[in-house]
Amino acid sequence: MTEVLVQAGPVRALAALFDTGLPAPGPGDPLPPLWHWAALPTWPPAGETGPDGHPRHVTPPHPPGFPRRMFAGGTVRLLADLTVGSTVDRTVEVLSTTPKSGRQGDFVLSTVQTRLTRADGVLAVVETQDIVYRPASPPTSAAPVLPEASSVDALLSPADRPGEWVLRTDPVRLMRFSAATANGHRIHYDLAYAMGVEGYPGLVVHGPLMTLALLETVRLRDAALVTEVTHRNMRPLFCGQEARITGTDELSLSTVDGVHVTARVAGGSPSVSA
Repeated sequence: MTEVLVQAGPVRALAALFDTGLPAPGPGDPLPPLWHWAALPTWPPAGETGPDGHPRHVTPPHPPGFPRRMFAGGTVRLLADLTVGSTVDRTVEVLSTTPKSGRQGDFVLSTVQTRLTRADGVLAVVETQDIVYRPASPPTSAAPVLPEASSVDALLSPADRPGEWVLRTDPVRLMRFSAATANGHRIHYDLAYAMGVEGYPGLVVHGPLMTLALLETVRLRDAALVTEVTHRNMRPLFCGQEARITGTDELSLSTVDGVHVTARVAGGSPSVSA
């Protein structure tokens, strides 16, 4: 168990990145759904950073022979408010690590549970994350996927059809999200590494950024209480690919070539069991 501070700086940074017109939560304000991903950053000492930009002793650890790490989804139960400026106790436990095989070959699936307990003893968040580890990939020789978004385009903006939204990314926005969430993974900001070492055709958009974009459309639509989010990352989205967000309680983010991430949002009275 580790005591951590719900920091105001990364929360302001995330609000500035989305730039939706909604006020940035300040000291004493509750965090929007899933914003604990930014509010509880943990940077390792520089000497403890691995070659991919993750901490050398990341939880769960990289299985031998599977150096590529990807965020695959999970479930977040929001049982009570976390407020900016407060302290919480964070407990992280690896629930399972399972070798698997799929259409893209062998991989390892690790499921990690994080519990956040407020200083008053109230359990506020119970989250499970699925992390996928894959073998090394050969460098790509394809032309890189280059950003199409202009710097004047909003990260998240209404689409041409009512109730739909467009997500636009560029390298600066990915860098800002990496900084706000203490994510050092080089696939998000180092094009030479992303293509030459991990074999991607371009910079990879963060899985948590895609999921948070879905949740921002819920906040923009209404102030309904969100008590649970189940999300699944289906495939990588690359920097500059314009993606469309559709749905209300069942949300998806997709491009012309398919769905990249889905989220199911539940509201009502949260359960306090865990």
